Amino acid sequence: MTGDAPVRIVVADDQEVVRAGFTALLGTQPDLLVVGTAADGSAAVRASREHRPDVVLMDVRMPAMDGIEATRVITAAPRAPRVLMLTTFDLDEHVYDALVAGASGFLLKDVTAERLFDAVRVVAAGEALLAPTVTRRLIGEFARLRPRPSGPSPLLEALTPRETDVLRLVAEGLTNAEIAARLVVGEETVKTHVSRVLRKLGLRDRVQAVVTAYETGLVHPRLSR
Repeated sequence: MTGDAPVRIVVADDQEVVRAGFTALLGTQPDLLVVGTAADGSAAVRASREHRPDVVLMDVRMPAMDGIEATRVITAAPRAPRVLMLTTFDLDEHVYDALVAGASGFLLKDVTAERLFDAVRVVAAGEALLAPTVTRRLIGEFARLRPRPSGPSPLLEALTPRETDVLRLVAEGLTNAEIAARLVVGEETVKTHVSRVLRKLGLRDRVQAVVTAYETGLVHPRLSR
């Protein structure tokens, strides 16, 4: 997305009424443009390649290829669009898998129109759509489902000590303001460090940063108390 061009969107859902509803809602905004729709994951992959959207609204459960596998395929491509998952349940196990697969966030299907618009804009701008509370729940899933890494990965050697500290705090679910308070620096400084971490590690957003921090062993999840 560049300049004043609208955010280009593909809507993928196996229910026609959902596709039509989201398409109609998004069409009311001058800065949002639905360029394609898809009724299953395979069609979502094709639509993404054909229309080159900025954002794909992706249902988790679809025939032929589910939303998780479609997300994995779409986000593996060069200059991939952001994927925003649509689900009926608040961070269920399928959404967790989708975040690991490369999704930038999730929305419940009963989302309000304004929340939908804001979510698409946030994700298109390169931010992750995960509240700190959701990040902490994602961490809990790592504690429950993932094997504990043996130690930090050489991948993290590209980071400075301060960038490593910032990544560790991002992985703990802290907001930029909370990180700034913890490190006694300005919030803009934290944003700069986060941007550098993402760039150096080749990550799209904070969701991937959380995943990377745990998978490389930088942070070990605490089991529920």
